[in-house]
Amino acid sequence: MDTPHSEISVDLGLLLKGGPTGKEDGVGGSRASNGGQPPNSSSHDPWLSSIMENGGLEEKCKSQHPKIQHVSAMLRNAESNKKCFDPFVVSIGPYHHGKPELEFMEGHKMTMARQHVTDSEVAIQTLYDKVVAVTGDARKCYIEGSTSKWDDRQFAQMMFLDGCFVLRFICCSLDKETRIKSHNIAFVRRDLFLLENQLPFLVLEALMLPDKNAWLENVNRFVENTRARSPRHQEGGWLDGIMKSFFNHRDRKDQPKETKQQQQQQKPVHLLGILHGQLIDQSAHDPLSISEWSSYRSAIELKAAGIHFKPSKTSRCMDVSFEPAMSFGTLRLPPIMVDDSTKSMFLNLVAYESCPDAPDDFGVTSYLCFMDVLIDHAEDVKELRSNGILLNFLGSDKEVANLFNEIARDLVPNPRAYAEVIGEIERHYNNKAKIWIAEWLHTHFSTPWTFLAFLGAIFALALTCFQTYLEAYGDKKPNQ
Repeated sequence: MDTPHSEISVDLGLLLKGGPTGKEDGVGGSRASNGGQPPNSSSHDPWLSSIMENGGLEEKCKSQHPKIQHVSAMLRNAESNKKCFDPFVVSIGPYHHGKPELEFMEGHKMTMARQHVTDSEVAIQTLYDKVVAVTGDARKCYIEGSTSKWDDRQFAQMMFLDGCFVLRFICCSLDKETRIKSHNIAFVRRDLFLLENQLPFLVLEALMLPDKNAWLENVNRFVENTRARSPRHQEGGWLDGIMKSFFNHRDRKDQPKETKQQQQQQKPVHLLGILHGQLIDQSAHDPLSISEWSSYRSAIELKAAGIHFKPSKTSRCMDVSFEPAMSFGTLRLPPIMVDDSTKSMFLNLVAYESCPDAPDDFGVTSYLCFMDVLIDHAEDVKELRSNGILLNFLGSDKEVANLFNEIARDLVPNPRAYAEVIGEIERHYNNKAKIWIAEWLHTHFSTPWTFLAFLGAIFALALTCFQTYLEAYGDKKPNQ
């Protein structure tokens, strides 16, 4: 077994001295040229000194404001991801500001700003001054040098118009009232969750007047509406229902509940960060467990092994559980709506997780890798869709399968994600008795018709036996 990275340590001082005894038998049999100084002491070489004194990128990110980053080249340069990171109709922030193809929506920003000011019943100068007060901190949220072509006044105007647009669009989306054409509404919603199209949340907070708490509630509702709701569904298939009734199974009562307190534990950075916080429970990982598939198994293969699928009670990516029961098992997965914006949303969440100052749980990345294991072909999508886990608004099942396969390409999951669930699935799959019973039932009783045919055969056999009995003994009279 490989030694965990956290347990590997190299004492440079011992290496320089030639061993733990401190003998002067280093390279060439002479003492190292640092004059016996400990390795952490000041070096005459400025470059080496900078290594020991500079905390590096990680410490730099911790000491500064969380930044709105660019998408990494690895994700952006993938051919299948070309249209997933750039806005279609509206630019928010400086990265895509001024693009000719986005100029049309700039006129709507003025209208939306006027409507926001009117509805807030606060003087426009007061709102603008609130934004000006946070402009300096807002500029620091972007990559250094990316906003240098705008002076403070121009940058404040950009932040003001974009912030008013975002808040007004959120309000109109919740009230179903907006002057934007219906076919553009979906594009605007998509554009608001692009990593490079984010506005610092402190700008939005400055514009949340007169009732900040009411605005925060609206923002949370707006973000929640981008996620799938658990549909009303029938509990599994017909055979699973019979087995659950026979063995008196109980639904889990300890499913995690989504609370506003969990969603607001950390101050949000931007809308995409809020979405990530709603999807991922950072305390869900077991720090002592590491997941490892012995082999990849699709949803159809798991079904044949007696594992059925049901939607979880929340749409959190980490709300995945496995319930073993006799020769069967139930894998619960969060329901997800798949449409034209799904690929863009997930890839931007992956891009956000890869930023140096973002949460390091890689929860969405791990979820996509987990789903990629389950989905190979259209039949796997059909199985998950029929059980209320995938809500397909994209097109054919094959398109959905291709979407997950493309998204998860070259992604590396957190090895601690779903460790307990994967371990339970492996234990179920390695139980030969369970697999044999499940495969026999799946082969002979996969549909109600085969089960009815089986009952008919038993009934016919019973009738035949009864008829034979009557023919053998029915004509005999009892002894008098």
